Amino acid sequence: MAAAVTLSACAASAPSAGAPGTGTGASPAAAIGQRDLTPAEKKIIMDAVGLNLVDPKSARYHWAKFPDMTTRDSVNYCATVDGKSPYPAYNGRQAYIVEAKVLGGRVISATMGLIAGGKDVALVAKMCAKYDLDPNKAI
Repeated sequence: MAAAVTLSACAASAPSAGAPGTGTGASPAAAIGQRDLTPAEKKIIMDAVGLNLVDPKSARYHWAKFPDMTTRDSVNYCATVDGKSPYPAYNGRQAYIVEAKVLGGRVISATMGLIAGGKDVALVAKMCAKYDLDPNKAI
């Protein structure tokens, strides 16, 4: 089932060459400090994640910190969302990773990398760990 979620996430918005899981995405090591996302940045991420939810308007997001300053034009970001999945076993808390494009230190677009709930949350946590991220730190 995890493969189906991965494929559905990729179909919703095609990943770029530096997408999560390709080994070329930016890590927080390239950043100094962390900050909260702005409302506009949250909306960009919600739009990307929402493509993979049955009822995105009813979803409740839990946000992790974002790199305050980065020298890269893309940053991998991990957090969680409570929502309805197209796969009933994944309903509820789901972890996700997105590739956030950054311009002038602000998120300008986001592409879904992976989202999973249920026992497969560990798959996303493992992917996030490759970038020194932890979706369970989202509040």
